[in-house]
Formats: sequence, structure tokens, C-alpha cells
Amino acid sequence: DVQLVESGGGSVQPGGSLRLSCTASGFNFDGADMGWYRQGSGNECELVSTFKRGRAPNYADSVKGRFTLSRDNANNTVYLQMNDLKPEDTAVYYCTTKPHYGGWHRVLTCRNSEYLGWGQGTQVTVSL
Repeated sequence: DVQLVESGGGSVQPGGSLRLSCTASGFNFDGADMGWYRQGSGNECELVSTFKRGRAPNYADSVKGRFTLSRDNANNTVYLQMNDLKPEDTAVYYCTTKPHYGGWHRVLTCRNSEYLGWGQGTQVTVSL
């Protein structure tokens, strides 16, 4: 079974930084399409950043230049480095993986079964 375990969330002041980690098991991680979504005050999840096999990381416009996605295939882990955090970044952040066919949805129902697995989510709160 696909398992994804996130960590690294917390509370920070505006301008602060956090690094989220997602450790994967139960599937072939090397080359897997991996991504981060977040759920703010609404009911849906919005794309934050994603890896698609053979391509450079993709970012939502709202986080470009502030967030960096990376992966460590030796440890089956994806990282999301978040710098210059803003109050509007406050959300539950989810790690997910999907099949290679098809693209990443910009917005979708959180923990949608179209993807292969989701983590339990980690809360990020940015406030004074």
C-alpha cells in the first residue's frame, strides 16, 4: 500500500521559513510523480508544487520564488522548503503521488482517489 508521511509543519511569523518532508513507502519512489497540495479556508486543495517524471519542478504562481521542491531518492523523501512565508500560506499541506499518465490538477477535492495516495496532512500557520 502507498504510504506517505508528512512532517515539518508548525507556526511561524510572516517572513519565516519551514521545511516540510514527505517520506514515501509501498511503491517505486524513483521517478514517481510527487506533489504538494494545500487546503486553506475552503473545501478544496490547491496545487502548490509538483514533480512530473523527466521535468523540472512546477510551482503555483503564488509560491514561485519562495518555495523550493526537492527530492532524495535514496531516502524516498520529498521536501518542500518554504521561505518568506505569508499569512495566506496558512493551510494544511498534503503530500501526494499520482500515476504517470495525465497532468496534475490545479485544484481538486483533497485526498481525491484519482491519485494513488495522500499523506495525513501537516498544518502550517503563518501569523504575528
